[in-house]
Amino acid sequence: MTDRQLPGEEGVARERPEVGGGAATPSFRLPDGATPGMPGAPAPLTAGPATFVWGQRTYVMGILNVTPDSFSGDGLLKPTERGSDLVEAALAQAQAMVADGADLLDVGGASSRPGHAPISTADEINRVVPVIRAIAQTLPGTPISVDTTSPAVAKAALAAGAHLLNDVWGVADDDALMRVAAEHGVPIVLMHNREAARYRNLMAEVVADLWRALDRALDAGVPWEHLVIDPGFGFGKTPEHNLALLAGLDELRVLRRPILLGTSRKSTLGKLLDLPPDQRLEVTAASTVLGVMAGADIVRVHDVAANVRAARVADAVRRGWRPAGWNTGSGA
Repeated sequence: MTDRQLPGEEGVARERPEVGGGAATPSFRLPDGATPGMPGAPAPLTAGPATFVWGQRTYVMGILNVTPDSFSGDGLLKPTERGSDLVEAALAQAQAMVADGADLLDVGGASSRPGHAPISTADEINRVVPVIRAIAQTLPGTPISVDTTSPAVAKAALAAGAHLLNDVWGVADDDALMRVAAEHGVPIVLMHNREAARYRNLMAEVVADLWRALDRALDAGVPWEHLVIDPGFGFGKTPEHNLALLAGLDELRVLRRPILLGTSRKSTLGKLLDLPPDQRLEVTAASTVLGVMAGADIVRVHDVAANVRAARVADAVRRGWRPAGWNTGSGA
């Protein structure tokens, strides 16, 4: 066999292309405007006054529930707290969260707990808009997210000063909230959810559902860099599903989008140690550490200070984060 014949074709006069070597085999090139599609940290995301650079440390989202029926018992809308009293209570909580290290705040006016009582769009707007307006005016450097599934509420919240949308039904077929995000040029969190906890392959289906949601958001006009995913811990999943989700969280990295994780005070954590919502601080912090080690980029929590501390320890190990003035010398 000559060096210009192919293996198994001795005696066949078949020439290689004149270019020879590796260039003899055609290969694809990226089409114009295409991205490489390779693993790596997502591009930074700008939400209002802040830019989030992924991969350096975990960001902490503080939860502000302007509801009377939050599962965690932290809802601010009590019978004695109406009108300006509610706004003052929410603003005080927002200021305390930012002082404790919250990077952004998530305001919600409609409970998403199982068995919650539905409210009208007008009532939801009346709950969240005054709170968002007050926070935006008082804490202009803090990005505000609105937790809603209603396009009308989302538009009102954005007009009041919100900077991003948080959709607990981000995998639903309805793309109305995605279109609001596209029209206003704001980021959106797409959360995984199901009506029933029925799966054949949990992680594969969560990844597939989220990918379809990302695809719909792109079709709706939302830029790729404006998309954040949430695996939906506690939503449409049994306690066993939730634990498996946390164990397999790193599998979501294949989607190449920032991951938001919301485990705070969830019932799965309470069931593990038979704890009521107001005694789930330590178990939440433990889940925060596990989430960060698996690659979570944002953790959504009620107790900001404790979870900031837990996240920073995990960041130091997982991402090489160090505080300003860190001394690399020996010490205890």
